[in-house]
Amino acid sequence: MVKNATPDGILLVDKPSGMTSHDVVDAVRKRFRIKKVGHCGTLDPNATGLLILVLGKATKLSEKLMGEDKVYTGIIELGRETNSYDIDGETVAEKDIPDLSTERLNEFTQAFKGDQMQIPPMVSAIKRNGVPLYKLARKGIEVERPPRLIHIYYFRIKTYQRPECEFEVACTKGTYVRSLAQDLGQNIGCGAHLKTLRRTVSGNFKIEAAIRLDDILACDMGSLMASLLHPSLADSARP
Repeated sequence: MVKNATPDGILLVDKPSGMTSHDVVDAVRKRFRIKKVGHCGTLDPNATGLLILVLGKATKLSEKLMGEDKVYTGIIELGRETNSYDIDGETVAEKDIPDLSTERLNEFTQAFKGDQMQIPPMVSAIKRNGVPLYKLARKGIEVERPPRLIHIYYFRIKTYQRPECEFEVACTKGTYVRSLAQDLGQNIGCGAHLKTLRRTVSGNFKIEAAIRLDDILACDMGSLMASLLHPSLADSARP
């Protein structure tokens, strides 16, 4: 390694549950004393999986990489709705689950395929007059949220064991998967919320190439430099 070399490149992190995306950025920045570190697409604290970090000169790729298509896997639990649309929220409704099969559930998910306008959840980091919506939600305030155009390439239920649906979805940036869970529950008529979420693909990058955060923080600067991917690998690709 060249003495005093500056890390410049893309770092694929397997984000653990319980940390914000900013927590991961901050941990890498402080551990290796790197001034310029950014992430390319927020994951909720309880979500896991592929978090792309850009270091040094590669931070100029942040907007491009953030705009790439994504693939997620996870579990949707039927029969209970929450105010955040995921497991962290407060229960707002509980309903009986009708007789369903994997095949029947996939008939419902087919309706999501293609372009659609999605209304972001109140419990989100989107700002209204400079205030994040989740702060308003904590005060019991609900405001109108303009719908956003998203595209769903596919939304599949892989297995179903009442009340849990294991799913996979490929989508454009800005898609709230917990909103898909909420909408699926509404369409079925029994309500639902997102129980777990894991990002497996973002653009050209896959979770198999990611490194556990603990392993990254345990390595030295030389190992970190060797783990960085060249910025040219950021060329876009559909999942």
